[in-house]
Amino acid sequence: MIEGICAAVIRLAGVVDPEDAVNVNPDANPDNAAASESPSGIPLTLRVAGGLVALEGAAGVVTAIVLVIRAFTGHDQSVASGVGTALWFGILFGGVLAAGVALGFGKRWGRAIAVIAQVLFLPVAWSLLTDSHQPVWGTLLAALSVGTLAALFAPASSAYMARDYAADAD
Repeated sequence: MIEGICAAVIRLAGVVDPEDAVNVNPDANPDNAAASESPSGIPLTLRVAGGLVALEGAAGVVTAIVLVIRAFTGHDQSVASGVGTALWFGILFGGVLAAGVALGFGKRWGRAIAVIAQVLFLPVAWSLLTDSHQPVWGTLLAALSVGTLAALFAPASSAYMARDYAADAD
């Protein structure tokens, strides 16, 4: 019953045909071949998503470094506040950076972190567009998040992520 529900959801979403998800073979599916896979078999969409997520993570880690510098040069209200915020940014965005690198190498675990990060960036983009009155930054962040989500859930990316589950279907 669960398989039937999952197959119906997959079919409705148009992500990948459930029969193809069980027998993923990039050589047999011309749509996947058009996705411009690298010699390692990682689809272009997944590599692009990995690059974008790594870029987001790197921006957060750089922000953490700037916050530490500001804290120790006296530009913050207190050193503890600046270092604490930097630690928070470093841990969170360090994970996002690691997820982006993992996606670039075709590792599945990076996708979950990347999706969560993109979903969390969407309300931030909305806030930038409305309450903060910074439409340029809000538009850029929203476009980056939606584009990254589209690359993460592209048919080639989904098929690549599902191919390791094909062995479990037997």
